Amino acid sequence: MRETIEKKSVGATSGVQSELAVPQLPALTAQAERLIATGLLGGEGGALAADELRDAAINLQKRVALGALLVASERVLPVGTLVSRVIRTSDVREREGYVVVDMNDVGDFVPTAEAPVPSTLVYAIEDPRRGDEMRNWTPAEAQDALSKAGRTPFTVVEGVHWALQVPDVLDRNACYMMIGSRRRNAKGFDSRTPALWISNGTGRDGRDRNGSPKLGWCWWNNRHTWLGFASGSRRVA
Repeated sequence: MRETIEKKSVGATSGVQSELAVPQLPALTAQAERLIATGLLGGEGGALAADELRDAAINLQKRVALGALLVASERVLPVGTLVSRVIRTSDVREREGYVVVDMNDVGDFVPTAEAPVPSTLVYAIEDPRRGDEMRNWTPAEAQDALSKAGRTPFTVVEGVHWALQVPDVLDRNACYMMIGSRRRNAKGFDSRTPALWISNGTGRDGRDRNGSPKLGWCWWNNRHTWLGFASGSRRVA
């Protein structure tokens, strides 16, 4: 049964998203303006001027399919900083994204072999999908299915860019993990796996963060009914 689901829902050839109500991304040029509007381009990473980003977006837009996601390298926009610019409206209030306290080493999570990221400062990833059909799967199961389908998992940087551009991609019962980023250790990989979801304002999050985009983690072998696995068809530099 699992094999049938993989072929129908994550096949790379269909070009049709299986999930419902996933917002369409704007043109890459509009995405570039959104990144510029964060005011972070000249920050920690530097090295990328606004006009350079605009030019890169124009160039990429000629070579990628509609609906692609524009991504600036973490060397330019560190994910731990960028997540605060992910804004989601909840109860008529704008809530900014944050990193959970026990993942302050998010910058140490690097792309895996299954998520080959270009060396350029700007690139695009085509056909982003939230992976709703893989909710309640383990990351290991999802990675196997994505590999067989010729798809590549999102890195944590790509996942944050997606939520920045279209915050409604985070839904109460349908958010996503980003298994294309893992933290290496002496035994191989840290068991924590990056994920983006919506805070319920409980525990250490605090009530003021109810409804906020939350960059946290889940164990590699655990299942979560509200988390799919973000992926794309290919990266274009």
